[in-house]
Amino acid sequence: MESATISVVVNGSPTEEFKSSRGLRQGDPLAPFLFIVVVEGLAGLVRQAVKAKLLSGIKIGSKEVEVTFFQFANETLFFFFCEES
Repeated sequence: MESATISVVVNGSPTEEFKSSRGLRQGDPLAPFLFIVVVEGLAGLVRQAVKAKLLSGIKIGSKEVEVTFFQFANETLFFFFCEES
């Protein structure tokens, strides 16, 4: 069985393709759980970066609520600006 190749889009440009060697495949019952575990870790890192003023989210609404990311089902969208040092 040949493994599929994967490419990730970063800032609108795809990375070089690479082959996956291990892990869960699409449709695996553990895939949603793994997604939640990984995204929670990533969300924690984003929160720490915002607290350290390395990143700042976009401000929305009349109360200017700061938003750094939005999660729905298996999608995650990030909204932030990098502060120049």
